[in-house]
Amino acid sequence: MSFPSTEIIGDVIFESFATGSLQSNCSIIGEPVTKRAIVVDPGADADSIMDRIESLGLSVVGILLTHAHLDHVLASGEIKKRTGANLSLHKGDKFLWDSLEQQCRQYGIPHDPIADPDHWLADEDSLPCCHGVALHTPGHTPGSMCFWFADHRLLVAGDTLFQLGIGRTDIQGGSFKEIENSITKRLFSLEGDALVVTGHGPNTSLAFERRANPFFGSGL
Repeated sequence: MSFPSTEIIGDVIFESFATGSLQSNCSIIGEPVTKRAIVVDPGADADSIMDRIESLGLSVVGILLTHAHLDHVLASGEIKKRTGANLSLHKGDKFLWDSLEQQCRQYGIPHDPIADPDHWLADEDSLPCCHGVALHTPGHTPGSMCFWFADHRLLVAGDTLFQLGIGRTDIQGGSFKEIENSITKRLFSLEGDALVVTGHGPNTSLAFERRANPFFGSGL
């Protein structure tokens, strides 16, 4: 099987790396000229994330969460404290946000309270840099979001779409019907190919998943 090698295009600063014991991917996306940047899904390791931000000389203007499972959000409070950036989440995941202490207890992870998000994301919201747009893609959770940077052919998909897989729908708030619609009607309808940064594991590409994803692909 041929795996994707798609790369982002255009002038953009981009890094993605796994954080914490649950290995959720955190992404940093910035503008080379203005040095404005957003951080997506700071799930753990605030010191490491801040080290990367500072080494790149970036100023964080937004902290975006694809959804409110603990492995994607736990460093967001510390990143917000250190940068002063607004924290944004879709309101459909407020019930998960309100249960973060319970989620932490379930996984034996210390819980540090985080203030409520500054902004509730909505579908088609413009992002604070890099000409990005928020896409509401429910299914893994009711408030799951993807972040689309058309100018750079870059999609940050959270736990909605994985390489040859999809996010779980057998957990609270999950729905296979909704994730099917989110992927086939929304993500697969995005024009052309694009690098897809997943919530866990390796990157993939839209073209590859349209063709090969065993849930929805058209076949190898």
